[in-house]
Amino acid sequence: MKRAIILMYDSLNRHMLPPYGDTVVNAPNFARLATKAVTFDNFYAGSMPCIPARRELHTGRYNFMHRSWGPLEPFDDSMPQILKDHGIYTHLVSDHPHYWEDGGATFHTRYSSWEFFRGQEGDPWKANIGLFRQQEDGPNNGIPIVKHDAVNRTYMPTEADHAQTRTVDAGMEFLETNVNEDNWMLQLELFDPHEPFFVPQAYRDLYGQEPNDDQMDWPPYEKVNESKELVESVRLQYAALVSMCDHSLGRVLDFMDEHDMWKDTLLFVNTDHGFLLGEHGWWAKSVQPWFNELVHLPLFMWDPRTGEHDTRRGALAQTIDIAPTMLRYFGLEPTKDMEGHDLAQSVKSEPESEASASDDASNDIHQLHEGALFGIHGGHVNVTDGRYVYMRAAKDPSNLPLDEFTLMPTHMRMRFSPQELANWEPAEPFSFTKDTRVMRIPTQSIWMNPWRYGTLLYDLETDPGQHHPIDDPKVELRMLRLMAKLMHEGDAPESLFQRLGIPFEGEIGEEHLLVREQAERAEEIAEPIPLDINKEPLVHKPLAELEDDLVTRPIIEHYIPSWTHTELVAVPPQLSLLDLVKTAIIPVDVLQAICEDVRNASGK
Repeated sequence: MKRAIILMYDSLNRHMLPPYGDTVVNAPNFARLATKAVTFDNFYAGSMPCIPARRELHTGRYNFMHRSWGPLEPFDDSMPQILKDHGIYTHLVSDHPHYWEDGGATFHTRYSSWEFFRGQEGDPWKANIGLFRQQEDGPNNGIPIVKHDAVNRTYMPTEADHAQTRTVDAGMEFLETNVNEDNWMLQLELFDPHEPFFVPQAYRDLYGQEPNDDQMDWPPYEKVNESKELVESVRLQYAALVSMCDHSLGRVLDFMDEHDMWKDTLLFVNTDHGFLLGEHGWWAKSVQPWFNELVHLPLFMWDPRTGEHDTRRGALAQTIDIAPTMLRYFGLEPTKDMEGHDLAQSVKSEPESEASASDDASNDIHQLHEGALFGIHGGHVNVTDGRYVYMRAAKDPSNLPLDEFTLMPTHMRMRFSPQELANWEPAEPFSFTKDTRVMRIPTQSIWMNPWRYGTLLYDLETDPGQHHPIDDPKVELRMLRLMAKLMHEGDAPESLFQRLGIPFEGEIGEEHLLVREQAERAEEIAEPIPLDINKEPLVHKPLAELEDDLVTRPIIEHYIPSWTHTELVAVPPQLSLLDLVKTAIIPVDVLQAICEDVRNASGK
């Protein structure tokens, strides 16, 4: 008998789970899981965020080098579909709302059956128009997704009504109904602990949080500009939600214990990426560099083939390895386009430190990966060998050329516009498109321009928290060559090499290094926002208002020449100078200089 369960969370932070170190999070079932499974110490994300990560879960290959957020493509191999086609019953239970939007519409239909539970993250679910309209004067300028979230919460007053609970209930129903059946795979996928951190009071009580104490449970995707007390409050709200996720995990583990499923049931417990809760001076994900809090992920695996449990593995592994592992478990071979490997082939490894896991990789014939690529479309291209992390930014401020390669032109919640499609051209097939030509759609990114942050290199052995980037040309050159090699193996487009300023063909040399060239800007943009800047009235005024100010405008143009031309023309006029700092469009010292010069010019 062979069965399999994937219990997948969203935005689950590795560094806040008991098996991975000291933490305030109360999560006894994760600690219990570690005794029943293999804990991976060097597991990394690949393509991000949510839906790109799930495309990797299906296809076993990177997609961020070719495509932003989008559905499974017609040429994509889908692990659940392959299982289904070979008589393995596959069932998806999820409250992840992005599956049912334009940008995720082809995922759930790959399974034999599926269930969806609504209400998470502003899902346009319940139609209470009066309450919806009341949110117009609320926080975040009455953004529709925030307004819908406020409505949805009123329909989930108890833990039993919560979307997470209803989803796990359905997963348990599947297990109870099919516990004696053979050849099935259940993907029980929870949106939590993704923001907003909406969680029943019982879990908040674990952390001393009073009812109605939600000062902020939906952090913005920008730099931290809140007090230490508020940051700590948000971290505890996240912790409370992780404790609820831990309770859900316990329900699955209890069932497996009760029915002795460990003898024949593969179990994965995983996530797509992490979430910043003030680390590196940032909230959330996507808009900043992909620090380890976001990409160094928890993974627990129980595999009846090996029977290995209560151990740790240091082999470098990634999300792309899950599909090949699942296929091999059911006796099927991964497709030729899958870049991942069967995790059962990795060896038990207990390095002296997390960061040194790859030190002896060259002598380890079972090492799965020489290096791991990760990133987001249009952002840094990143690579790690398990010790060093290299974040390669764009060569110049334009962050161009940047292309989408797709046959499914949709974004997260909308289709590509006619304007975006006006200049598309047919591209030659890639190695993984099954001899199919795709659309090449030129694009650009304002909010995720890696050039602003510079190219960064970290040594995790000496700096596991990534607080101090290093300048080591020898290491940078080695990591750059490794990155380029892996990009070629993934059939990355030539335009990506051009954007990064490295040759598509020919030798990569020291003349292509960027750490030293971009170090000053990287240091400036990494500066935290001082809280006293909030006392400056100027920083809160809309840009449109400042544009008409005869004193202020020339000063701003002096420090920000791009304010009235190039990419900043597209910045919404209601944004302020402080907003430009919080989104890393300008550094803190520029804002401080503007404020000082305006005060001097005004005689104040």
